[in-house]
Amino acid sequence: MPLVYDAGALIAADNDDRQFWAGHRAELEAGSRPITTAPVVAQVSRSSRQARLRMLLAACEVVALDEAGAHAVGALLAAAGTSDVVDAHVALCGAGREVVTSDAGDLEVLATYVEPRPLVRAV
Repeated sequence: MPLVYDAGALIAADNDDRQFWAGHRAELEAGSRPITTAPVVAQVSRSSRQARLRMLLAACEVVALDEAGAHAVGALLAAAGTSDVVDAHVALCGAGREVVTSDAGDLEVLATYVEPRPLVRAV
């Protein structure tokens, strides 16, 4: 089952966090392709010179936020009483998966409204 990377995971990769890269490498060696979302990429991408970030993204599936997804995100935000569109999209993409994030508190709140519930793990 693929991991889902939130912005904190992408930032860890960009900062060359050895622990993050070891876990990512293990995920790839197990035959799994991690997932992230286009809005998360937008949060982290600042320059074409972010070589580590680009290397990470080349190994990931990047999920777009389309109209149907936007409606689902809006419904999740209403149910949870929160407002972070990016976190809600990550939570939905993480349904039944493990979400790697530096924002575990906010993702945990959203995860309670997603089925099957994502497992939230701090990076």
